[in-house]
Amino acid sequence: MTQTPPAPTPAFTPADGEKILAENFAPWVLDLALTVLETGPEVTVLRLPWSDRLARDGGSISGQALMAAADTATVLAISAARGAYGPMTTVQQSTSFQRPVTGADVIIRVRVTKLGKRMAFADITMTPEGAAEPSATASTVYALLG
Repeated sequence: MTQTPPAPTPAFTPADGEKILAENFAPWVLDLALTVLETGPEVTVLRLPWSDRLARDGGSISGQALMAAADTATVLAISAARGAYGPMTTVQQSTSFQRPVTGADVIIRVRVTKLGKRMAFADITMTPEGAAEPSATASTVYALLG
């Protein structure tokens, strides 16, 4: 007797990520105007557009905006790795700032390094568009609640 293999899980697309953003995040997070560029089981990429509203004294993007963008991007990356959105919460985020971002969009690349049943881990790089080196890096730990 031949067994039929299970149907493949539909791919998690950038449009799926955009829908999660629109339906699950606070208005002030949506004000960051993040866009989902790429999704995959291991890597998800978003863009944080330059805005004077996100700048601090000196004209560079504030650390708070970068940290919020990294945290938000991680939710989408974990969702892509799981194939769907589910409730989760940040347990830990550690961010290191290496150089300022001035007048450029930021490309946020999230790599899910471990996806378990109850916990997920990710590394994030935040690089000004066109730059070779990141301006900031982060690592996150999430509890998966459902």
